[in-house]
Amino acid sequence: MAERISRLAAGLAAMVALGAVAGCGGGKPVAAADRTGELTVWLTVDAQESWPALVTEVNDRFRKTYPKIKVTVQYQQWTTKNQKIDAALAGRKVPDVVEMGNSETTNYIVNGAFAPVDPKKFDHSTEWLPALRDACRNDGKTYCVPYYVGARVGIYRTDLLTQVGVDRAPRSYPELRADLDKLKAKFGAADKNFSAFYMPGRYWNAAMAFVKDAGGEIAVRKDGRWHGALSSARSVAGLTAWKDLLDAYYTGDRSKDNGDEPGVVGQGKVGMFYGNTWEAKAATDSRSGGDPALRGKFATFAFPGPSGRLLPPFLGGSTLAIPAKSGNQDLAQDWIRLFTDRTSQRRLIAADTLPNNTTQLREVAAGGINGPAARAAETGWVTPLAPGWGAVEKSNVLPEMLQDIATGKQSIPDAARAADRRIDAVINER
Repeated sequence: MAERISRLAAGLAAMVALGAVAGCGGGKPVAAADRTGELTVWLTVDAQESWPALVTEVNDRFRKTYPKIKVTVQYQQWTTKNQKIDAALAGRKVPDVVEMGNSETTNYIVNGAFAPVDPKKFDHSTEWLPALRDACRNDGKTYCVPYYVGARVGIYRTDLLTQVGVDRAPRSYPELRADLDKLKAKFGAADKNFSAFYMPGRYWNAAMAFVKDAGGEIAVRKDGRWHGALSSARSVAGLTAWKDLLDAYYTGDRSKDNGDEPGVVGQGKVGMFYGNTWEAKAATDSRSGGDPALRGKFATFAFPGPSGRLLPPFLGGSTLAIPAKSGNQDLAQDWIRLFTDRTSQRRLIAADTLPNNTTQLREVAAGGINGPAARAAETGWVTPLAPGWGAVEKSNVLPEMLQDIATGKQSIPDAARAADRRIDAVINER
């Protein structure tokens, strides 16, 4: 991907310049109401499945200004989205707006694939969550707009905790461990497959939260280059705390990831887990392997870390970018402005999704399922904003390191040093 994009960089820069000239060249400016053409928007299926009414509403608002512009929204799967974007960027016809994961943007930005935008034109841009804002920036310019975010929290079985005499969520790490001990003693003694805490070995988003909690990093930038930092003393301390929790309370397969977490939790042999808030509902949905009999038996809490602070969650989120080859960059920017303004963000909040800015995080109901996630999101983090981060993820460095640690194949320091070497080999590639 990076190699193909880099070949386009020079051509894309030229296209941006030509587009700017064409947009403000000779002739009278065309009034907004008289503009004609088509605006193509690529969103992922999340919008289609979870907030289709918002898409319709924004398109209606957009048409009030541009009644002769046809807006076509096409929904993409996460697994094939980037492949399609790469193919489009290599050709002449590109979508005008594309949705990107916040860990995906850097390589595209540094290789000239996206056009810059003016953050001043967007609501709450000075309060954008750093994990989204920073993923859109390079060399002092902004190349995408934060859309929404998700933060992991603790999720627990209220009925099981009640049976061990606990009527509230854990508020500190010692309370968490004490509650897990009680769950393990009561339910684990009778069922060796019961996990007081569900934590599969390859669950890197969770493990890296413990690294961050200990003050460690996945990678750091020094003298203009990125370097793996998992073998630092603080990172090793975080990995040690993560493995200690896994060793004490998890009975499942240590060589798997969390991809089927709702289905596993839905089997009824888990007391607590660390996940996205939607997974609590999914664990009660038979379509995802869950059990409808568990409805009403899950609650969320802001997960406390060993440091005494909230465990800082990985903020998985989306941004919206305008390909540099788009001939409708001004229209695309106006559509994104509407789709991410404060009104649209309130619609996302109503759909149990976190907004793109710290101001509206306070509008999330504290007592709702997303209340703890909103509280945790302010301390959230994102993967290193390095040009080769996509290559790091693709090579599965983190899951493989964690599996080696979880299964005892390697010691934590040895596995971390090996991971750092693998990270160093690819993280600076454009």
